[in-house]
Amino acid sequence: MGTVVVGYVAKAEGEAALGRAIDEARLRGSSVVVVSSHRGGQEHDGRVAEIEAELDAVRARLDEAGVPFTLRQTVRGLEPAEDLIAVAAEHDAELLVIGLRRRSPVGKLILGSNAQRVLLDAPCPVLAVKAS
Repeated sequence: MGTVVVGYVAKAEGEAALGRAIDEARLRGSSVVVVSSHRGGQEHDGRVAEIEAELDAVRARLDEAGVPFTLRQTVRGLEPAEDLIAVAAEHDAELLVIGLRRRSPVGKLILGSNAQRVLLDAPCPVLAVKAS
């Protein structure tokens, strides 16, 4: 059985990516590995209960979809792109799904682009989806 890895954030683009990952897993007869990546520190510590509730909703959605899944939450100093690339390599993923959102040119300059890093460095094909 193959694996579809998906980057998840509790935003419209994360929901779109999760939905497409479920669809792709069904089409391929694959399992889904959901990666929820957080940097840690005070911002994360103040949101632990909220993040757990978000991940409970993801579990419920995957249970309802009936696809085998693993949920990976990372809390460390890495960028989300690094976590996604590492998990995709670890699972020998056949596909990596990410959600995209529009950002201003200044936002791209200051924050960099996790999506670009994933697209360029992922060890497998990447499917980028936009939120509706």
